Amino acid sequence: MGTIGNFLWFVLGGFFMGLGWWFAGLVAFITIVGIPWGRACFVIGQFAFFPFGKEAVSRKELSNQDDIGTGGLGVIGNIIWFIFAGVWLAIGHVISAILCFITLIGIPFGIQHLKLAGIALAPIGKTIVDKEVAAAARRQNAEASVSSIRSGT
Repeated sequence: MGTIGNFLWFVLGGFFMGLGWWFAGLVAFITIVGIPWGRACFVIGQFAFFPFGKEAVSRKELSNQDDIGTGGLGVIGNIIWFIFAGVWLAIGHVISAILCFITLIGIPFGIQHLKLAGIALAPIGKTIVDKEVAAAARRQNAEASVSSIRSGT
């Protein structure tokens, strides 16, 4: 189902939003100081081309460790991103979602556009993984939390 969904997504508009992400990445790379944002744009642009079967998760949730993008600098980076590019990519995804919601068959695509709009607002500190990997990381983190609660630490 994911292959069919990805093909339909790509043909019916995902291609254009993926290009939008890649264009934002190119602009970020041109500025030199925007290279970290540009890298994130290309990763999420690939996700925007073929989103079904994948999920955006926090790197902290995945690795259980903070890094430069999941801490305070990541918050500052996301604020800068939001001002200069995030809001525009999010608007593009919301408009695409509204167009998809007009048709019954487009509802799953509209939902995916709304997920991508949320990612567009704050992409720093996130990575794209298979849905199974994201579920396994969440399950492992939940088990660790339960274990620490039971042991009283």
